[in-house]
Amino acid sequence: MEFDVNLYVQLSLLMFFEFAVWGAWCPVLAARCLGPLKMTGKQTGWIYATLPLASMITPIIAGWLSDSQIDAKWLMAGCHLVGAILLFVAAKQQKFWGLFFAMFGWSLCYAATLPLVNKLLLAHHVDGGFGMGGVFIWAPVAWALVGYLLAGLRNLRKVEGGGGDCLVLAAVASLIMFACCLIQPITPFAKGTNILDALALFEIPSFVVFMAVMLVVAGMQQFYFLGSAPFMQDIGIKGKNVSAVMAIAQAVQALATWFLLERFFGTANEQGVFEPGMLGPTVTLAVGAFCWAFLFLVYVRSKSPGLIIPVQAFHGFAYVFFIIAGQIYTGTIAPPEMAGSAQGMIFFVQAGLSLFLCTQLAGVVMDKCSAGGKFQWSKIFAVPLVCAVVGAVVLLAGMKDPESGKQNADKPAVEKTEIEKAEEELPRLTVTLPGSDDAKKDAAETD
Repeated sequence: MEFDVNLYVQLSLLMFFEFAVWGAWCPVLAARCLGPLKMTGKQTGWIYATLPLASMITPIIAGWLSDSQIDAKWLMAGCHLVGAILLFVAAKQQKFWGLFFAMFGWSLCYAATLPLVNKLLLAHHVDGGFGMGGVFIWAPVAWALVGYLLAGLRNLRKVEGGGGDCLVLAAVASLIMFACCLIQPITPFAKGTNILDALALFEIPSFVVFMAVMLVVAGMQQFYFLGSAPFMQDIGIKGKNVSAVMAIAQAVQALATWFLLERFFGTANEQGVFEPGMLGPTVTLAVGAFCWAFLFLVYVRSKSPGLIIPVQAFHGFAYVFFIIAGQIYTGTIAPPEMAGSAQGMIFFVQAGLSLFLCTQLAGVVMDKCSAGGKFQWSKIFAVPLVCAVVGAVVLLAGMKDPESGKQNADKPAVEKTEIEKAEEELPRLTVTLPGSDDAKKDAAETD
């Protein structure tokens, strides 16, 4: 199949700036909340909970709208334009409630765009003649580059971490993303799709196990985002360099996405049928969970920057093999007419309910595991360590890969049209032509 350069560039720009917006503030905003703004761990948890809360509302609505009402690119463009304005507002806030409401407004807009980016990629990558990894790679590249850019700007201005500049950078990226949305290909939609159609995926037993584990394990990354920045500063890593250190994960994520994701997990062939890779979906997802377990094990056992810095790579591996692989798995078993709704549902669980519950858990654990103004990091990081190990074991024990080349058989049945039903009920007329093999066979039987 011929490689479509224009389509590849369009989708790559979309993936890059979608995650540049998120990556500009997510790894370092906790340092601002816990430092200069003097918020508690619980308050910081609520700031980080704004996106999970929004992910329980707008992804499903946006996914359904893109399936049945409006082209996905127009939805994304409008959300990012409004979101950019709200990020500029958030950068000016000094109090908890002001920052909370500004970030919640932004999160409602941003969360709506997450499933739509995946929908466009899953809908067009086969036609463009390129693999999903070739586009997904730009998400970690963006996260890493924006982290290094922020660190570079802070060093150039000779300021420590903890400023609102991360939110300003995110706002600028959101404005660029608005322009990228306008040049995206048209994605057809079909009126009549029900917002609850994607629930039919729960008819697949392995999908039930997958979603249960996703609900628990996906949220454990909030311990990473909430705890890593202050933890690193406590062990001697300078605040202005934290974003660059954490960006190691995104650099590794980019390499793993490009070289390993499709080889391990699998990909769709030219006919759009999913073919499992070397490991298949189940083992790939379990490997992702074990990578998080190893990262948190090092956090628990060591306070040496010489170990903490390189172990950031395992967050990159975990994100590729668990989060991204989970989104692809959902896309492969969902019929095309419910692609947006299915992606909305996985983001509801993955980026919504799971992250919200675990953000609250992380905030409470951080407050309880502190003494004399110091966090007891070994106790804090033991919680996600145990959850990640248990989740990986459950996946290996309870989830089953579909047979190669038969992925479509696992998809929920789509209701037949009245015409198709009528055609099945019509009597079939069989005509035997003189001289045919069937005619000779009938003659022989008669003799």
